[in-house]
Amino acid sequence: MRHSPGRTARLLACATLIGCAAIGLAGCATSGSGATGSIAASAPRNEAQWRTEAEAQGARYRANPRDAEAALAYARALNALGERPQAASVLEQASMHNPNNKAVLGAYGRALAEVGQYAQALDVLSRAHSPDQPDWRILSAMGAVLDQMGRHQDAQRYYASALKITPDDPSVLSNLGLSYALSKDLPKAEAILRRAVDRPGADLRVRQNLALVVGLQGRFPEAETIARADLPAEQASANVAYLKQMLAARSDLAANAAPPTATEKRKKALARKRPTEERVSAATIN
Repeated sequence: MRHSPGRTARLLACATLIGCAAIGLAGCATSGSGATGSIAASAPRNEAQWRTEAEAQGARYRANPRDAEAALAYARALNALGERPQAASVLEQASMHNPNNKAVLGAYGRALAEVGQYAQALDVLSRAHSPDQPDWRILSAMGAVLDQMGRHQDAQRYYASALKITPDDPSVLSNLGLSYALSKDLPKAEAILRRAVDRPGADLRVRQNLALVVGLQGRFPEAETIARADLPAEQASANVAYLKQMLAARSDLAANAAPPTATEKRKKALARKRPTEERVSAATIN
């Protein structure tokens, strides 16, 4: 099944978000702590444990809504449970009580991006960043938001700034590679993602992004090999199924990457002209 170019962009944008794009409140190698504004933290837990955590941190937060650490912990638990709008609401209140707390602002900006409020997210993240104390995680998160807004060249400049602070960080390189994929420069995207995969600290999501971009260039057997590497059989099969869904868009990317030939232009011109001629003929006959 073919997807429209808009659908292609949305699929790749989805990959940008879930493929270690530094927006999420929890997860991704880009996440950190303290002034970075990330609230990623402890080892993975099951749903029951996260619900217990949410109840405990929620009680702590309600006892003192001004407590920034409580708000961050509560929002992290809510996000882990998929309750992103509520996490954003908690962080909105926390940002009002702690307007100069860069950790809160960073987490709030990411939470806004999680719920699709990209323009507001960009504004909040800009307030979480100080030029005199540049934070590569915030710069990368801003780049990811700009990619969601379709501003890929601007996004790439933010990633470049982040890489000046932390050269060859695999999570930033992964974001940059996906940004080039969104810009339909798949060979450059692949080259950057291969750099990311080779860096210490690259996680499974970086390899899945590489598999996506390789597959989008029509090399599905190679993409499947990359997607299955180092994964349990069940998870590998799920990733390959996801890859197949994403790769249904590759023909649109290829078509949009090259200018139409003279023959294609003539065919399109005739297709546009024919309905008009038919309407004119019908009007004349009547």
